[in-house]
Amino acid sequence: MVMDRSQVEIEEQGLGANPYGLLLKALTLIPSWHYFLAFLILSLLFLYNFLEFHFLQDLFSGFRGHPVSLTYNPCSVIHDAVVSNCRVLRGRYCATPWLSSPHVQTVFLNFNGRPPVFSYRRQLFYTSDGGTIALDWLMKCDVSGGALHMNSSISRNETTPIMVVVPGLTSDSSSAYLKHLAFNTAKHGWNVVISNHRGLGGVSITSDCFYNAGWTEDVRVVINHLHKEYPKAPLFAVGTSIGANILVKYLGEDGENVPVAGAVAISSPWDLLIGDRFICRRLVQKLYDRALTIGLQGYAQLHQPLYSRLANWEGIKKSRSIRDFDCHATCLVGKFETVDTYYRRCSSASYVGNVSIPLLCISALDDPVCTREAIPWDECRANKNIVLATTKHGGHLGFFEGITASGLWWVRATVEFLDVLHSSPYMHVQKKMQNSGPHSALDSTIDQGPYVNIAEDGMVAAMCNEQNKDDSIEEISELQNIHYEKDNKMVSDAKQDECSTKAKDDSFPVIADTTKHATSVQDVKPLDVISPIRRCLDLLSRQNRCSIWLLAYIAIITSWPLVGSAVSIVFKKKLRYVLPAAFFRKHSVK
Repeated sequence: MVMDRSQVEIEEQGLGANPYGLLLKALTLIPSWHYFLAFLILSLLFLYNFLEFHFLQDLFSGFRGHPVSLTYNPCSVIHDAVVSNCRVLRGRYCATPWLSSPHVQTVFLNFNGRPPVFSYRRQLFYTSDGGTIALDWLMKCDVSGGALHMNSSISRNETTPIMVVVPGLTSDSSSAYLKHLAFNTAKHGWNVVISNHRGLGGVSITSDCFYNAGWTEDVRVVINHLHKEYPKAPLFAVGTSIGANILVKYLGEDGENVPVAGAVAISSPWDLLIGDRFICRRLVQKLYDRALTIGLQGYAQLHQPLYSRLANWEGIKKSRSIRDFDCHATCLVGKFETVDTYYRRCSSASYVGNVSIPLLCISALDDPVCTREAIPWDECRANKNIVLATTKHGGHLGFFEGITASGLWWVRATVEFLDVLHSSPYMHVQKKMQNSGPHSALDSTIDQGPYVNIAEDGMVAAMCNEQNKDDSIEEISELQNIHYEKDNKMVSDAKQDECSTKAKDDSFPVIADTTKHATSVQDVKPLDVISPIRRCLDLLSRQNRCSIWLLAYIAIITSWPLVGSAVSIVFKKKLRYVLPAAFFRKHSVK
Protein backbone atom coordinates (compact mmCIF):
# COMPACT_ATOMS: atom_id res chain seq x y z
CA MET A 1 0.00 0.00 0.00
CA VAL A 2 2.84 2.32 0.77
CA MET A 3 4.42 1.74 -2.66
CA ASP A 4 1.10 2.27 -4.44
CA ARG A 5 0.50 5.53 -2.61
CA SER A 6 3.93 6.81 -3.50
CA GLN A 7 3.43 5.92 -7.14
CA VAL A 8 0.23 7.93 -7.16
CA GLU A 9 1.99 10.92 -5.70
CA ILE A 10 4.74 10.61 -8.29
CA GLU A 11 2.16 10.46 -11.12
CA GLU A 12 0.35 13.53 -9.75
CA GLN A 13 3.63 15.41 -9.61
CA GLY A 14 4.32 14.40 -13.21
CA LEU A 15 0.95 15.69 -14.35
CA GLY A 16 1.56 18.88 -12.52
CA ALA A 17 4.78 19.32 -14.36
CA ASN A 18 2.88 18.96 -17.78
CA PRO A 19 0.30 21.78 -18.17
CA TYR A 20 -1.00 20.40 -21.48
CA GLY A 21 -1.93 17.21 -19.72
CA LEU A 22 -3.92 19.15 -17.16
CA LEU A 23 -5.63 21.15 -19.94
CA LEU A 24 -6.55 17.98 -21.81
CA LYS A 25 -7.97 16.47 -18.67
CA ALA A 26 -10.00 19.62 -18.04
CA LEU A 27 -11.38 19.63 -21.61
CA THR A 28 -12.63 16.10 -21.21
CA LEU A 29 -14.72 17.21 -18.26
CA ILE A 30 -16.67 19.79 -20.42
CA PRO A 31 -20.01 18.44 -21.73
CA SER A 32 -20.19 17.73 -25.47
CA TRP A 33 -23.20 19.97 -26.07
CA HIS A 34 -21.05 22.92 -25.00
CA TYR A 35 -18.73 22.15 -27.89
CA PHE A 36 -21.67 21.98 -30.27
CA LEU A 37 -22.93 25.34 -29.03
CA ALA A 38 -19.51 26.93 -29.50
CA PHE A 39 -19.24 25.50 -33.02
CA LEU A 40 -22.67 26.87 -33.84
CA ILE A 41 -21.77 30.35 -32.59
CA LEU A 42 -18.52 30.42 -34.56
CA SER A 43 -20.33 29.26 -37.69
CA LEU A 44 -22.91 32.00 -37.31
CA LEU A 45 -20.20 34.63 -36.89
CA PHE A 46 -18.44 33.34 -40.01
CA LEU A 47 -21.64 33.38 -42.05
CA TYR A 48 -22.57 36.80 -40.71
CA ASN A 49 -19.34 38.25 -42.07
CA PHE A 50 -19.13 36.07 -45.19
CA LEU A 51 -22.69 36.89 -46.30
CA GLU A 52 -22.32 40.54 -45.23
CA PHE A 53 -25.31 40.64 -42.89
CA HIS A 54 -26.24 44.00 -41.41
CA PHE A 55 -29.00 42.90 -39.04
CA LEU A 56 -27.21 44.12 -35.91
CA GLN A 57 -26.52 47.53 -37.44
CA ASP A 58 -30.19 47.84 -38.40
CA LEU A 59 -31.23 46.69 -34.94
CA PHE A 60 -29.09 49.27 -33.16
CA SER A 61 -30.46 52.01 -35.46
CA GLY A 62 -34.03 50.98 -34.71
CA PHE A 63 -34.59 49.68 -38.25
CA ARG A 64 -34.80 53.25 -39.52
CA GLY A 65 -32.74 52.41 -42.58
CA HIS A 66 -30.30 54.67 -44.36
CA PRO A 67 -31.00 57.78 -46.44
CA VAL A 68 -30.81 57.55 -50.22
CA SER A 69 -27.70 59.26 -51.58
CA LEU A 70 -28.30 61.41 -54.66
CA THR A 71 -25.59 62.38 -57.14
CA TYR A 72 -26.51 65.07 -59.66
CA ASN A 73 -25.38 68.20 -61.41
CA PRO A 74 -25.88 71.40 -59.38
CA CYS A 75 -27.71 72.92 -62.36
CA SER A 76 -29.90 69.86 -62.93
CA VAL A 77 -33.52 70.78 -63.56
CA ILE A 78 -34.46 67.10 -63.35
CA HIS A 79 -33.35 67.00 -59.74
CA ASP A 80 -34.86 70.33 -58.74
CA ALA A 81 -38.23 69.88 -60.45
CA VAL A 82 -38.71 66.08 -60.49
CA VAL A 83 -36.60 64.17 -57.97
CA SER A 84 -37.17 66.77 -55.25
CA ASN A 85 -40.89 65.93 -55.47
CA CYS A 86 -40.33 62.17 -55.10
CA ARG A 87 -40.90 61.11 -51.51
CA VAL A 88 -39.37 57.67 -52.03
CA LEU A 89 -36.08 59.02 -53.34
CA ARG A 90 -36.04 61.69 -50.66
CA GLY A 91 -36.70 59.16 -47.92
CA ARG A 92 -34.81 56.21 -46.46
CA TYR A 93 -34.48 52.57 -47.39
CA CYS A 94 -34.65 49.83 -44.76
CA ALA A 95 -34.22 46.23 -45.83
CA THR A 96 -36.46 43.42 -44.61
CA PRO A 97 -34.95 42.30 -41.25
CA TRP A 98 -34.76 38.62 -42.13
CA LEU A 99 -33.26 39.51 -45.52
CA SER A 100 -30.62 41.88 -44.16
CA SER A 101 -27.88 40.64 -46.49
CA PRO A 102 -27.21 41.47 -50.15
CA HIS A 103 -26.61 37.82 -50.93
CA VAL A 104 -29.76 36.62 -49.20
CA GLN A 105 -31.81 39.28 -51.00
CA THR A 106 -30.36 38.35 -54.38
CA VAL A 107 -30.86 34.61 -53.88
CA PHE A 108 -34.37 35.06 -52.47
CA LEU A 109 -35.36 37.20 -55.45
CA ASN A 110 -34.29 34.53 -57.95
CA PHE A 111 -35.75 31.53 -56.15
CA ASN A 112 -38.95 33.03 -54.73
CA GLY A 113 -39.44 36.79 -54.88
CA ARG A 114 -43.17 36.52 -54.05
CA PRO A 115 -44.32 37.88 -57.43
CA PRO A 116 -47.95 38.86 -58.06
CA VAL A 117 -50.08 36.50 -60.11
CA PHE A 118 -51.35 37.66 -63.52
CA SER A 119 -51.14 36.81 -67.22
CA TYR A 120 -49.44 38.69 -70.05
CA ARG A 121 -50.66 39.28 -73.58
CA ARG A 122 -48.14 38.00 -76.11
CA GLN A 123 -47.26 39.92 -79.27
CA LEU A 124 -44.59 38.74 -81.69
CA PHE A 125 -42.48 41.41 -83.34
CA TYR A 126 -40.39 40.52 -86.40
CA THR A 127 -37.20 42.43 -87.16
CA SER A 128 -35.80 43.23 -90.58
CA ASP A 129 -33.11 40.54 -90.32
CA GLY A 130 -35.70 37.82 -89.70
CA GLY A 131 -35.43 37.77 -85.91
CA THR A 132 -38.38 37.33 -83.57
CA ILE A 133 -38.92 39.32 -80.36
CA ALA A 134 -41.64 38.46 -77.85
CA LEU A 135 -43.46 41.53 -76.51
CA ASP A 136 -45.45 40.73 -73.37
CA TRP A 137 -48.12 43.30 -72.52
CA LEU A 138 -49.81 44.04 -69.21
CA MET A 139 -52.42 46.76 -69.53
CA LYS A 140 -53.99 48.83 -66.83
CA CYS A 141 -57.37 47.20 -67.46
CA ASP A 142 -55.87 43.75 -66.82
CA VAL A 143 -55.28 44.50 -63.14
CA SER A 144 -58.44 46.53 -62.54
CA GLY A 145 -60.46 43.39 -61.80
CA GLY A 146 -62.85 43.70 -64.72
CA ALA A 147 -63.14 40.55 -66.79
CA LEU A 148 -64.82 42.46 -69.60
CA HIS A 149 -61.62 44.36 -70.31
CA MET A 150 -59.43 41.33 -70.99
CA ASN A 151 -60.14 41.40 -74.73
CA SER A 152 -59.61 45.15 -75.11
CA SER A 153 -56.62 46.49 -77.02
CA ILE A 154 -54.78 49.78 -77.22
CA SER A 155 -56.13 52.19 -79.79
CA ARG A 156 -53.87 54.26 -81.99
CA ASN A 157 -55.05 57.47 -80.31
CA GLU A 158 -54.39 56.15 -76.79
CA THR A 159 -52.70 58.73 -74.55
CA THR A 160 -51.97 56.42 -71.62
CA PRO A 161 -48.20 56.24 -70.97
CA ILE A 162 -46.40 53.06 -72.01
CA MET A 163 -43.47 51.64 -70.05
CA VAL A 164 -40.99 49.58 -72.11
CA VAL A 165 -38.94 47.19 -69.95
CA VAL A 166 -35.60 45.66 -70.98
CA PRO A 167 -34.85 42.53 -68.88
CA GLY A 168 -31.53 41.41 -67.46
CA LEU A 169 -29.21 38.58 -68.44
CA THR A 170 -31.15 35.38 -69.30
CA SER A 171 -34.27 36.94 -67.73
CA ASP A 172 -37.67 37.18 -69.36
CA SER A 173 -41.13 38.42 -68.46
CA SER A 174 -41.68 35.52 -66.04
CA SER A 175 -38.96 36.76 -63.66
CA ALA A 176 -40.20 37.77 -60.24
CA TYR A 177 -38.77 41.30 -60.24
CA LEU A 178 -40.26 42.06 -63.66
CA LYS A 179 -43.66 40.88 -62.47
CA HIS A 180 -43.38 43.22 -59.48
CA LEU A 181 -42.57 46.12 -61.81
CA ALA A 182 -45.24 45.32 -64.39
CA PHE A 183 -48.02 44.76 -61.85
CA ASN A 184 -47.36 47.92 -59.83
CA THR A 185 -47.01 50.05 -62.96
CA ALA A 186 -50.24 48.71 -64.50
CA LYS A 187 -52.00 49.17 -61.17
CA HIS A 188 -50.86 52.78 -61.26
CA GLY A 189 -52.75 53.26 -64.53
CA TRP A 190 -50.04 52.71 -67.14
CA ASN A 191 -49.57 50.11 -69.86
CA VAL A 192 -46.46 47.94 -69.65
CA VAL A 193 -44.66 45.99 -72.37
CA ILE A 194 -41.66 43.77 -71.65
CA SER A 195 -39.34 43.40 -74.63
CA ASN A 196 -37.83 39.94 -74.16
CA HIS A 197 -34.40 39.27 -75.56
CA ARG A 198 -34.07 37.08 -78.63
CA GLY A 199 -34.39 33.42 -77.80
CA LEU A 200 -36.05 34.06 -74.42
CA GLY A 201 -39.66 34.06 -73.34
CA GLY A 202 -40.35 30.75 -75.06
CA VAL A 203 -39.53 32.09 -78.55
CA SER A 204 -37.00 30.45 -80.84
CA ILE A 205 -34.21 32.33 -82.56
CA THR A 206 -35.14 32.72 -86.22
CA SER A 207 -31.98 34.43 -87.49
CA ASP A 208 -28.22 34.35 -86.97
CA CYS A 209 -28.43 37.38 -84.69
CA PHE A 210 -28.13 36.97 -80.91
CA TYR A 211 -28.36 39.57 -78.19
CA ASN A 212 -25.46 40.59 -75.95
CA ALA A 213 -24.64 43.19 -73.31
CA GLY A 214 -24.24 45.95 -75.91
CA TRP A 215 -26.78 44.99 -78.59
CA THR A 216 -29.02 48.06 -78.79
CA GLU A 217 -30.64 47.48 -82.17
CA ASP A 218 -33.55 45.45 -80.80
CA VAL A 219 -34.40 48.13 -78.24
CA ARG A 220 -34.18 50.78 -80.93
CA VAL A 221 -36.51 49.07 -83.40
CA VAL A 222 -39.04 48.08 -80.71
CA ILE A 223 -39.23 51.62 -79.30
CA ASN A 224 -39.52 53.11 -82.79
CA HIS A 225 -42.26 50.60 -83.61
CA LEU A 226 -44.23 51.47 -80.48
CA HIS A 227 -43.83 55.18 -81.14
CA LYS A 228 -45.12 54.70 -84.68
CA GLU A 229 -48.07 52.58 -83.59
CA TYR A 230 -49.06 54.79 -80.65
CA PRO A 231 -47.78 58.28 -81.47
CA LYS A 232 -49.85 60.01 -78.79
CA ALA A 233 -48.79 57.76 -75.91
CA PRO A 234 -45.64 58.89 -74.04
CA LEU A 235 -42.97 56.20 -73.96
CA PHE A 236 -40.85 55.53 -70.88
CA ALA A 237 -38.07 52.94 -70.70
CA VAL A 238 -36.77 50.89 -67.77
CA GLY A 239 -33.70 48.65 -67.92
CA THR A 240 -32.60 46.15 -65.30
CA SER A 241 -29.07 44.72 -64.86
CA ILE A 242 -27.71 43.99 -68.36
CA GLY A 243 -30.89 45.55 -69.74
CA ALA A 244 -29.93 48.77 -67.96
CA ASN A 245 -26.53 48.68 -69.65
CA ILE A 246 -28.21 48.20 -73.03
CA LEU A 247 -30.69 51.00 -72.35
CA VAL A 248 -28.08 53.56 -71.27
CA LYS A 249 -25.90 52.67 -74.25
CA TYR A 250 -28.87 53.13 -76.59
CA LEU A 251 -29.70 56.51 -75.07
CA GLY A 252 -26.08 57.61 -75.42
CA GLU A 253 -25.84 56.44 -79.01
CA ASP A 254 -28.94 58.27 -80.26
CA GLY A 255 -28.78 61.33 -77.98
CA GLU A 256 -31.80 63.58 -78.47
CA ASN A 257 -33.10 61.56 -81.39
CA VAL A 258 -35.03 59.05 -79.26
CA PRO A 259 -38.83 58.92 -78.81
CA VAL A 260 -38.42 58.20 -75.10
CA ALA A 261 -39.76 60.75 -72.61
CA GLY A 262 -37.77 59.42 -69.64
CA ALA A 263 -35.86 56.35 -68.48
CA VAL A 264 -34.70 54.47 -65.40
CA ALA A 265 -31.66 52.16 -65.12
CA ILE A 266 -31.66 49.66 -62.23
CA SER A 267 -28.49 47.88 -61.02
CA SER A 268 -26.51 48.54 -64.18
CA PRO A 269 -23.04 46.94 -64.49
CA TRP A 270 -21.78 50.14 -66.20
CA ASP A 271 -18.25 48.90 -66.98
CA LEU A 272 -18.16 45.26 -68.06
CA LEU A 273 -14.38 45.02 -67.81
CA ILE A 274 -14.39 46.11 -64.17
CA GLY A 275 -17.32 43.81 -63.50
CA ASP A 276 -15.40 40.88 -64.99
CA ARG A 277 -12.47 41.52 -62.64
CA PHE A 278 -14.80 41.92 -59.66
CA ILE A 279 -16.84 38.75 -60.16
CA CYS A 280 -13.67 36.62 -60.04
CA ARG A 281 -12.22 38.27 -56.94
CA ARG A 282 -13.76 36.48 -53.94
CA LEU A 283 -15.28 33.09 -53.33
CA VAL A 284 -18.82 34.38 -53.00
CA GLN A 285 -18.52 36.32 -56.26
CA LYS A 286 -17.19 33.19 -57.98
CA LEU A 287 -20.38 31.42 -56.92
CA TYR A 288 -22.41 34.08 -58.74
CA ASP A 289 -20.13 33.77 -61.73
CA ARG A 290 -20.71 30.04 -61.86
CA ALA A 291 -24.48 30.40 -61.40
CA LEU A 292 -24.75 32.95 -64.23
CA THR A 293 -22.62 30.73 -66.46
CA ILE A 294 -25.00 27.83 -65.89
CA GLY A 295 -27.87 30.10 -66.95
CA LEU A 296 -26.03 31.08 -70.13
CA GLN A 297 -25.30 27.46 -70.91
CA GLY A 298 -28.99 26.67 -70.48
CA TYR A 299 -29.80 29.49 -72.91
CA ALA A 300 -27.28 28.09 -75.41
CA GLN A 301 -28.74 24.60 -74.97
CA LEU A 302 -32.11 25.89 -76.14
CA HIS A 303 -30.52 27.05 -79.39
CA GLN A 304 -27.83 24.41 -79.83
CA PRO A 305 -28.12 24.10 -83.66
CA LEU A 306 -27.28 27.77 -84.17
CA TYR A 307 -24.53 27.87 -81.56
CA SER A 308 -23.01 24.70 -82.98
CA ARG A 309 -22.79 26.35 -86.38
CA LEU A 310 -21.74 29.86 -85.35
CA ALA A 311 -19.74 29.30 -82.16
CA ASN A 312 -17.53 26.77 -80.37
CA TRP A 313 -20.05 24.36 -78.88
CA GLU A 314 -17.46 22.23 -77.09
CA GLY A 315 -16.03 25.33 -75.47
CA ILE A 316 -19.51 26.45 -74.41
CA LYS A 317 -20.16 23.15 -72.65
CA LYS A 318 -16.82 23.34 -70.82
CA SER A 319 -17.21 26.99 -69.78
CA ARG A 320 -16.72 27.56 -66.06
CA SER A 321 -17.23 31.32 -66.00
CA ILE A 322 -19.00 34.10 -67.89
CA ARG A 323 -15.68 35.06 -69.46
CA ASP A 324 -15.26 31.54 -70.85
CA PHE A 325 -18.76 31.63 -72.32
CA ASP A 326 -18.13 35.02 -73.91
CA CYS A 327 -14.87 33.71 -75.36
CA HIS A 328 -16.45 30.65 -76.97
CA ALA A 329 -19.86 32.10 -77.86
CA THR A 330 -20.38 35.87 -77.71
CA CYS A 331 -17.10 36.90 -79.33
CA LEU A 332 -17.45 34.38 -82.16
CA VAL A 333 -21.06 35.25 -82.92
CA GLY A 334 -20.53 38.98 -82.49
CA LYS A 335 -17.18 39.08 -84.33
CA PHE A 336 -15.25 40.63 -81.43
CA GLU A 337 -11.48 40.16 -81.49
CA THR A 338 -11.13 39.41 -77.76
CA VAL A 339 -13.29 39.25 -74.67
CA ASP A 340 -11.81 42.49 -73.35
CA THR A 341 -12.63 44.17 -76.66
CA TYR A 342 -16.23 43.04 -76.28
CA TYR A 343 -16.38 44.35 -72.72
CA ARG A 344 -14.88 47.72 -73.64
CA ARG A 345 -17.11 48.35 -76.65
CA CYS A 346 -20.33 47.29 -74.95
CA SER A 347 -19.89 49.10 -71.63
CA SER A 348 -22.40 51.89 -71.12
CA ALA A 349 -20.13 54.03 -68.91
CA SER A 350 -18.57 55.73 -71.95
CA TYR A 351 -22.02 56.71 -73.27
CA VAL A 352 -23.30 58.41 -70.11
CA GLY A 353 -22.16 61.86 -71.25
CA ASN A 354 -24.33 61.70 -74.40
CA VAL A 355 -27.61 60.88 -72.64
CA SER A 356 -30.01 63.71 -73.49
CA ILE A 357 -33.24 62.63 -71.77
CA PRO A 358 -34.20 62.50 -68.07
CA LEU A 359 -32.56 59.40 -66.62
CA LEU A 360 -32.71 58.01 -63.08
CA CYS A 361 -30.05 55.45 -62.13
CA ILE A 362 -30.50 53.29 -59.03
CA SER A 363 -27.71 51.10 -57.62
CA ALA A 364 -26.96 49.44 -54.30
CA LEU A 365 -23.48 49.90 -52.89
CA ASP A 366 -23.46 46.30 -51.64
CA ASP A 367 -24.49 44.81 -54.98
CA PRO A 368 -22.74 41.40 -55.10
CA VAL A 369 -22.85 41.19 -58.92
CA CYS A 370 -22.39 44.76 -60.21
CA THR A 371 -19.72 46.42 -58.12
CA ARG A 372 -19.81 50.02 -56.98
CA GLU A 373 -16.32 50.45 -58.44
CA ALA A 374 -17.82 50.58 -61.94
CA ILE A 375 -20.32 53.39 -61.22
CA PRO A 376 -19.39 56.48 -63.31
CA TRP A 377 -19.82 59.02 -60.54
CA ASP A 378 -18.18 61.98 -62.30
CA GLU A 379 -19.92 61.34 -65.61
CA CYS A 380 -23.32 61.23 -63.92
CA ARG A 381 -22.54 64.39 -62.00
CA ALA A 382 -21.47 66.20 -65.18
CA ASN A 383 -24.68 65.37 -67.09
CA LYS A 384 -27.64 67.61 -66.20
CA ASN A 385 -30.12 64.98 -67.37
CA ILE A 386 -28.98 62.23 -64.99
CA VAL A 387 -29.68 61.69 -61.31
CA LEU A 388 -27.88 58.80 -59.62
CA ALA A 389 -29.56 57.33 -56.53
CA THR A 390 -27.49 54.91 -54.44
CA THR A 391 -28.49 52.99 -51.32
CA LYS A 392 -26.20 51.43 -48.74
CA HIS A 393 -27.99 48.06 -48.98
CA GLY A 394 -30.27 46.30 -51.43
CA GLY A 395 -28.30 43.59 -53.22
CA HIS A 396 -28.70 42.97 -56.93
CA LEU A 397 -32.25 43.94 -58.00
CA GLY A 398 -33.47 43.01 -54.51
CA PHE A 399 -34.34 46.04 -52.36
CA PHE A 400 -36.97 44.08 -50.42
CA GLU A 401 -38.82 46.10 -47.81
CA GLY A 402 -41.41 45.44 -45.13
CA ILE A 403 -41.67 42.62 -42.62
CA THR A 404 -43.15 40.21 -45.18
CA ALA A 405 -40.89 41.27 -48.07
CA SER A 406 -43.92 41.74 -50.28
CA GLY A 407 -42.57 44.71 -52.24
CA LEU A 408 -39.43 46.05 -53.89
CA TRP A 409 -38.25 49.52 -53.00
CA TRP A 410 -36.84 50.30 -56.45
CA VAL A 411 -40.21 49.51 -58.04
CA ARG A 412 -41.89 52.20 -55.92
CA ALA A 413 -39.08 54.64 -56.68
CA THR A 414 -39.30 53.98 -60.43
CA VAL A 415 -43.08 54.35 -60.65
CA GLU A 416 -43.07 57.55 -58.60
CA PHE A 417 -40.21 59.14 -60.56
CA LEU A 418 -41.80 58.45 -63.93
CA ASP A 419 -45.20 59.60 -62.70
CA VAL A 420 -43.80 62.93 -61.46
CA LEU A 421 -41.82 63.31 -64.68
CA HIS A 422 -44.95 62.61 -66.74
CA SER A 423 -46.86 65.37 -64.95
CA SER A 424 -43.99 67.86 -65.34
CA PRO A 425 -43.00 69.92 -68.39
CA TYR A 426 -39.57 68.30 -68.52
CA MET A 427 -40.43 65.17 -70.47
CA HIS A 428 -38.17 64.67 -73.45
CA VAL A 429 -39.66 65.33 -76.88
CA GLN A 430 -37.92 63.79 -79.86
CA LYS A 431 -36.39 66.24 -82.31
CA LYS A 432 -36.50 65.27 -85.96
CA MET A 433 -32.98 64.82 -87.29
CA GLN A 434 -31.76 63.89 -90.73
CA ASN A 435 -29.45 61.10 -89.60
CA SER A 436 -31.05 58.79 -87.04
CA GLY A 437 -28.37 56.13 -86.84
CA PRO A 438 -26.52 55.30 -83.67
CA HIS A 439 -23.74 57.61 -82.59
CA SER A 440 -20.90 56.46 -80.42
CA ALA A 441 -19.65 58.43 -77.49
CA LEU A 442 -16.20 58.32 -79.06
CA ASP A 443 -17.44 59.25 -82.57
CA SER A 444 -16.54 55.78 -83.78
CA THR A 445 -18.54 53.30 -85.80
CA ILE A 446 -16.46 50.32 -84.80
CA ASP A 447 -19.15 48.80 -82.58
CA GLN A 448 -22.29 49.95 -84.32
CA GLY A 449 -22.77 46.48 -85.77
CA PRO A 450 -21.71 43.83 -83.26
CA TYR A 451 -23.51 41.20 -85.34
CA VAL A 452 -23.22 40.32 -89.00
CA ASN A 453 -25.25 38.42 -91.55
CA ILE A 454 -23.48 35.42 -93.06
CA ALA A 455 -24.76 34.32 -96.45
CA GLU A 456 -24.60 30.80 -97.83
CA ASP A 457 -21.65 31.64 -100.05
CA GLY A 458 -19.61 32.83 -97.09
CA MET A 459 -20.02 36.55 -97.75
CA VAL A 460 -20.28 38.71 -94.62
CA ALA A 461 -22.34 41.90 -94.55
CA ALA A 462 -22.64 44.31 -91.65
CA MET A 463 -26.21 44.90 -90.62
CA CYS A 464 -26.14 48.47 -89.42
CA ASN A 465 -23.88 49.91 -92.11
CA GLU A 466 -26.51 49.43 -94.77
CA GLN A 467 -28.65 52.21 -93.39
CA ASN A 468 -25.79 54.70 -93.40
CA LYS A 469 -24.93 53.69 -96.95
CA ASP A 470 -28.50 54.17 -98.06
CA ASP A 471 -28.64 57.58 -96.41
CA SER A 472 -25.48 58.72 -98.19
CA ILE A 473 -26.72 57.39 -101.54
CA GLU A 474 -30.02 59.20 -101.10
CA GLU A 475 -28.23 62.44 -100.24
CA ILE A 476 -25.89 62.19 -103.24
CA SER A 477 -28.76 61.41 -105.58
CA GLU A 478 -30.71 64.32 -104.11
CA LEU A 479 -27.83 66.70 -104.85
CA GLN A 480 -27.58 65.32 -108.36
CA ASN A 481 -31.29 65.92 -108.89
CA ILE A 482 -30.92 69.51 -107.67
CA HIS A 483 -28.06 70.11 -110.12
CA TYR A 484 -30.05 68.55 -112.94
CA GLU A 485 -33.03 70.76 -112.14
CA LYS A 486 -30.79 73.85 -112.25
CA ASP A 487 -29.49 72.87 -115.69
CA ASN A 488 -33.01 72.24 -116.92
CA LYS A 489 -34.13 75.60 -115.55
CA MET A 490 -31.29 77.37 -117.35
CA VAL A 491 -32.11 75.68 -120.63
CA SER A 492 -35.83 76.26 -120.27
CA ASP A 493 -35.26 79.96 -119.59
CA ALA A 494 -33.21 80.21 -122.79
CA LYS A 495 -35.87 78.43 -124.81
CA GLN A 496 -38.95 79.61 -122.94
CA ASP A 497 -40.73 80.96 -125.98
CA GLU A 498 -40.01 77.83 -127.96
CA CYS A 499 -41.15 75.36 -125.32
CA SER A 500 -44.13 77.18 -123.80
CA THR A 501 -46.60 76.13 -126.48
CA LYS A 502 -45.39 72.53 -126.38
CA ALA A 503 -45.74 72.38 -122.62
CA LYS A 504 -49.44 73.16 -122.86
CA ASP A 505 -50.06 70.30 -125.25
CA ASP A 506 -47.81 67.54 -123.98
CA SER A 507 -45.17 67.37 -121.27
CA PHE A 508 -43.14 64.49 -122.71
CA PRO A 509 -41.73 66.40 -125.74
CA VAL A 510 -40.68 69.20 -123.41
CA ILE A 511 -38.72 66.79 -121.19
CA ALA A 512 -37.04 65.20 -124.19
CA ASP A 513 -36.18 68.59 -125.67
CA THR A 514 -34.86 69.86 -122.35
CA THR A 515 -32.65 66.85 -121.98
CA LYS A 516 -31.29 67.39 -125.45
CA HIS A 517 -30.46 71.04 -124.79
CA ALA A 518 -28.93 70.16 -121.43
CA THR A 519 -26.56 67.84 -123.22
CA SER A 520 -25.59 70.59 -125.63
CA VAL A 521 -24.99 73.02 -122.80
CA GLN A 522 -22.70 70.53 -121.10
CA ASP A 523 -20.82 70.19 -124.36
CA VAL A 524 -20.34 73.95 -124.56
CA LYS A 525 -19.21 74.21 -120.91
CA PRO A 526 -16.80 71.38 -120.20
CA LEU A 527 -15.95 72.82 -116.77
CA ASP A 528 -19.33 71.58 -115.48
CA VAL A 529 -17.90 68.07 -115.41
CA ILE A 530 -15.92 69.03 -112.30
CA SER A 531 -19.03 70.09 -110.35
CA PRO A 532 -20.26 66.54 -109.53
CA ILE A 533 -16.80 65.69 -108.19
CA ARG A 534 -16.77 68.88 -106.17
CA ARG A 535 -20.20 68.12 -104.74
CA CYS A 536 -19.07 64.62 -103.75
CA LEU A 537 -16.00 66.04 -102.05
CA ASP A 538 -18.12 68.59 -100.21
CA LEU A 539 -20.49 65.82 -99.16
CA LEU A 540 -17.63 63.68 -97.86
CA SER A 541 -16.22 66.67 -96.07
CA ARG A 542 -19.56 67.35 -94.31
CA GLN A 543 -20.08 63.71 -93.36
CA ASN A 544 -16.58 63.36 -91.94
CA ARG A 545 -16.91 66.70 -90.13
CA CYS A 546 -13.57 67.73 -91.52
CA SER A 547 -12.66 70.57 -93.83
CA ILE A 548 -11.38 69.78 -97.28
CA TRP A 549 -8.55 72.22 -96.68
CA LEU A 550 -7.44 70.22 -93.70
CA LEU A 551 -7.37 67.12 -95.87
CA ALA A 552 -5.29 68.96 -98.48
CA TYR A 553 -2.88 70.17 -95.80
CA ILE A 554 -2.45 66.63 -94.50
CA ALA A 555 -1.86 65.36 -98.05
CA ILE A 556 0.86 67.98 -98.66
CA ILE A 557 2.60 67.30 -95.36
CA THR A 558 2.61 63.55 -95.80
CA SER A 559 3.76 63.62 -99.43
CA TRP A 560 6.35 66.42 -99.08
CA PRO A 561 9.36 64.18 -98.25
CA LEU A 562 8.85 62.19 -101.45
CA VAL A 563 8.06 65.24 -103.57
CA GLY A 564 10.94 67.27 -102.09
CA SER A 565 13.49 64.55 -102.74
CA ALA A 566 12.30 64.23 -106.37
CA VAL A 567 12.51 68.02 -106.90
CA SER A 568 16.01 68.17 -105.41
CA ILE A 569 17.24 65.40 -107.73
CA VAL A 570 15.83 67.14 -110.82
CA PHE A 571 17.28 70.55 -109.95
CA LYS A 572 20.67 69.10 -109.09
CA LYS A 573 20.98 67.69 -112.63
CA LYS A 574 20.06 71.06 -114.17
CA LEU A 575 22.40 73.06 -111.96
CA ARG A 576 25.24 70.72 -112.88
CA TYR A 577 25.07 71.97 -116.50
CA VAL A 578 24.19 75.59 -115.74
CA LEU A 579 26.86 76.51 -113.17
CA PRO A 580 30.02 75.62 -115.21
CA ALA A 581 28.90 77.70 -118.23
CA ALA A 582 28.17 80.72 -116.08
CA PHE A 583 31.51 80.34 -114.33
CA PHE A 584 33.37 80.20 -117.71
CA ARG A 585 31.66 83.35 -119.05
CA LYS A 586 32.53 85.22 -115.87
CA HIS A 587 36.23 84.46 -116.13
CA SER A 588 36.40 85.13 -119.88
CA VAL A 589 35.12 88.68 -119.40
CA LYS A 590 37.84 89.38 -116.90
